[in-house]
Amino acid sequence: MKHLISPLDLSVSELEDILSLAGEIMNDRTKYSDICHGKKLATLFYEPSTRTRLSFEAAMLNLGGSVLGFSSADSSSAAKGESVADTIRVISSYADICAMRHPKEGAPLVASTYSSIPVINAGDGGHNHPTQTLTDLFTISKLKGRLNNLTVGFCGDLKFGRTVHSLINALVRYENIHFVLVSPDELKIPAYLREEVLDAKNISYEEVKNLEAVLPDLDLLYMTRVQKERFFNEEDYIRLKDSFILDAKKMTLAKEDMLVLHPLPRVNEIATEVDNDKRAVYFKQAELGVYVRMALIMKLLEVA
Repeated sequence: MKHLISPLDLSVSELEDILSLAGEIMNDRTKYSDICHGKKLATLFYEPSTRTRLSFEAAMLNLGGSVLGFSSADSSSAAKGESVADTIRVISSYADICAMRHPKEGAPLVASTYSSIPVINAGDGGHNHPTQTLTDLFTISKLKGRLNNLTVGFCGDLKFGRTVHSLINALVRYENIHFVLVSPDELKIPAYLREEVLDAKNISYEEVKNLEAVLPDLDLLYMTRVQKERFFNEEDYIRLKDSFILDAKKMTLAKEDMLVLHPLPRVNEIATEVDNDKRAVYFKQAELGVYVRMALIMKLLEVA
């Protein structure tokens, strides 16, 4: 039985199989509308979520399956002190597959060791968010036509942003990728990612503090919000939250075919005036996430 805890749990060929299946589903949803009939997805969300939770639910419903679960730790037995291990043991007898979001890094991995059904990590603390990474890769491949030969800018909270960490880990497996990491000193990528991934694999990257200076070079710009829930100190959050704001004026510096991605939710790091720019694809990105999750569910349930 296979779980998806990290994007690196999938080989490049497995990843490409999922993205290919997502493309087929996108082109003909009705063909797959009953393929998970009688199957149940449990969504165990110990942290708030809109897109991830609802896109998992939409994915399973689109496949003809059903959904059960909870949307916050307060509405589960976690509020009474139940462990993740005990919860997943019980849920394994109620559902066929599980998507888990948890504020503690490593919680979905722990769950997978006690589970008798496939576990999908739907985000664990500041660590990983593999289904967002699949969504990002699908968006890039669909709209750019390739996953290699790219200059990719990441901007904002690169320290706590699990979507950034996951996508960097996935993209380093493709040829000729150059990363431009734009953040204040306090929100730079973690040392382990720099040393164990970028430096260890001899990946080309630069760390800068000025977005305008690098915008003309980028093929993709991945914006992130500064995440209030990851800060221990409110003063630090207030000081850093407006570090980088993308607006229409800055977009004039970018290539005509540069894409702007964002895992959402956005706060104020992308001005709403950018939404009308054809290069802003973050809402399309959210839509494509449903097809990716449909493909992943099918693969893990072995119905594809």
